[in-house]
Amino acid sequence: MGGICCRFILVGGLVFGSACSAEKRGGENDWPEERAAMVALLREYGIRDERVLEAMGRVKRHRFIPEPYRSRRTAYDDRPCPIGFGQTISQPFIVAYMTEAMQIRPGEKVLEIGTGSGYQAAVLAELGARVFSIEIIPELAEHARRVLAAEGYDVQVLTGDGYKGWPEHAPFDVILVTCAPTDIPEALVMQLDEGGRMIVPVGERLQRLVILRKEGGKIRRKEDLPVRFVPMVKGGEKNEMP
Repeated sequence: MGGICCRFILVGGLVFGSACSAEKRGGENDWPEERAAMVALLREYGIRDERVLEAMGRVKRHRFIPEPYRSRRTAYDDRPCPIGFGQTISQPFIVAYMTEAMQIRPGEKVLEIGTGSGYQAAVLAELGARVFSIEIIPELAEHARRVLAAEGYDVQVLTGDGYKGWPEHAPFDVILVTCAPTDIPEALVMQLDEGGRMIVPVGERLQRLVILRKEGGKIRRKEDLPVRFVPMVKGGEKNEMP
């Protein structure tokens, strides 16, 4: 995560809070009905890419929510849900929206800044991407590694500062950032391949998603959806693999 990311979102004038009920849990299954209802809601909200919708329908979001915070009633609601350390798993709409905007193709190399629970990385992997993800909180990085492996996703997770990106694996076809810098980190822009795309929330109190495309060696910038993410902060001296 390129900084501490609560993934607390403002979309279309509606605030989606970061708290989910931690009601008493009953027995758990794969909850396919709840997942199908979530996908139907995403369609209603305007997500049109069938590949993204199918991926969202396959990834078991509740498995990425740590058990103390997991609830059948809330796991597939369109809202963030806590995952510990003051962080949340992003609301399904914003995951689908950012993923759809990047038009992920099978085999593309994708860098995610802000692993969190690992849910967004799983959706990217479902689309056939080669996913590299950076998380600044060691405990969340380890949680994501365990769940992604248990769910069968081959994602590399680095513990460290997302501002630095992951130069050893650059260039990337897509960079997806889930926390808000005040300015777009130059190191990330430099790690975009020709034809590459980046989506990142930018700003302080007022933020917008910004989409960058590298074409002919030049960066083209487009402002998109108004959002609210927590700030992207810098980490320690070095990034570390487990």
